[in-house]
This record gives sequence, structure tokens and C-alpha cells, in this order.
Amino acid sequence: MKYLILIHSNAASLKVWEGLSDAQRVELGRAHFALTDELAASGELIVSEGLADPSLAKRVSVRAGRTMTTDGPFAEVKEHLAGFYLVECESIERAIEHAARMPDAATGAVEVRPVLDLRGLEL
Repeated sequence: MKYLILIHSNAASLKVWEGLSDAQRVELGRAHFALTDELAASGELIVSEGLADPSLAKRVSVRAGRTMTTDGPFAEVKEHLAGFYLVECESIERAIEHAARMPDAATGAVEVRPVLDLRGLEL
């Protein structure tokens, strides 16, 4: 089954990040690369990406046939998605094991969410 491991960022985790030395930031990045390599080697990694700052985002909606966009960041949001790993594991417990190894889990929130399997669904 596929699971999306979502790495969330908020004011508290950003404060931790800003308090890290350059060497600590490099080490955090290396920990992500090592985990990515390990998941790829096990065959469980589908894709992993970090996301740009929310201030670069665009919110898109369509009303009455018109496409409208709004620039980020969005004031009502207290946290944002910083990155993700899409993995294929035998169980949610295995995906949680991987999520617990994310460097961000020590200072922020990491969420594991099953991906819906829509194969075979008749529309």
C-alpha cells in the first residue's frame, strides 16, 4: 500500500531551524539524503521532495468558468507542508517507522496518510 509521509513546518519548528548552526543544517540535510537512499535501496521509496516557501505558492480556484489565483502565504494557515515522501510499504506501521526517522519528527510534525487506491473504480 502507498503512504504519503508529510513533513509539516510551523513557527516553532522554523524557530528551531533558525537556531541551528550551518553545520547542523547540513547534517539535517544529510540525514534526509541518507534516509532517501535507504528507502530507495529497499524499494519502498516512490518519490521524495522538499517544497518551496509558501510565499511562492498560488492558490487556484475556478468560479463561473473563470480561473482566479491568490498569492501565498495564506494568513489562516498556522503551519505549512515543507516536504513529502511517497512510499510503498507492507503496512502503516512500517510507514510510521520511516516517519519516525525523519529528522523533522524531532522538532515538528510528520504525518502518515494512506493513499487511496482508486484502481478498478468505475466512474
